[in-house]
Amino acid sequence: MTQKTLPPLNWLRAFEVSARYLNFTHAAEELHLTQGAVSQQIRHLESQLGVALFKRLPRGLGLTEEGQSYLPVVQDAISRLAVGTNEIFGQRQRRPLKVRGSLSFLHFWLAPRLADFRRSHPQVDIRYISNLWVKELDAEDDLEIRWGSGQWAGVEAQRLTRDVLVPVCAPALAADCPLREPRDLARAPLLHVLGYEEGWGYWLERVGADQVDSSSGLQFDTLVSTLRMAELGLGVALARSSLVEDLLQEGRLVAPFTPRIEASESFYLVRGLGEALSPDAQAFSHWLVAMAHR
Repeated sequence: MTQKTLPPLNWLRAFEVSARYLNFTHAAEELHLTQGAVSQQIRHLESQLGVALFKRLPRGLGLTEEGQSYLPVVQDAISRLAVGTNEIFGQRQRRPLKVRGSLSFLHFWLAPRLADFRRSHPQVDIRYISNLWVKELDAEDDLEIRWGSGQWAGVEAQRLTRDVLVPVCAPALAADCPLREPRDLARAPLLHVLGYEEGWGYWLERVGADQVDSSSGLQFDTLVSTLRMAELGLGVALARSSLVEDLLQEGRLVAPFTPRIEASESFYLVRGLGEALSPDAQAFSHWLVAMAHR
């Protein structure tokens, strides 16, 4: 008995789908092919096997005896192949994109925009690890978002924001304690972020109000905590403009003064020097830069 050559998998798949629907048009839709392409694959399969698998009926298709016998064999083979492929390859978890960065940037800037990235890249899982202070880039990190000068050894840094130092407070506080000019801050409690080089003392000196005592007030280790206290009316915080745009637009905070003092530092997207990015990291970095530069 002559052994038949195994037909190509796409011919067998065309047969299996066509046999389920008994309709080449519906089979073509599932296979994302034209009806002509499906019919041609069936003809090739029948020619190789030397038998007709389908019979043309007045109202559609039917399976011949050979087709009826062959269908469960083909279905079992395709099913086993699908199960085996999934067991061996499908269970491998996609590595999440690991981004380390500023907690305040995540909370105030990235989180409100992240749904846009998820809509266009639903397959990319992100693991965001918050940093309070800048440290060396971890070898396991794909990307990092840092606040600083942009001058760090061993990394490539791409600027994301250009910030202005903005005093902000709750609308109720501004109403109870009129703040018409910077020296009026002498009557208001100040909220401080530990570790910021350009804090209240720097800002007050730049606007000519250094007679205001910049050492008093509540101190916090993150801008997230400081701005939350400002929202609750506990004082005036010195914010970075990129992080309070939404809060100002929503009316949760107000900016009582007009002097614009540019921050010497900004948020940067950081990657290892000369390191190739994964496709997911490339997609995220391109989206992030485009969104930040809008």
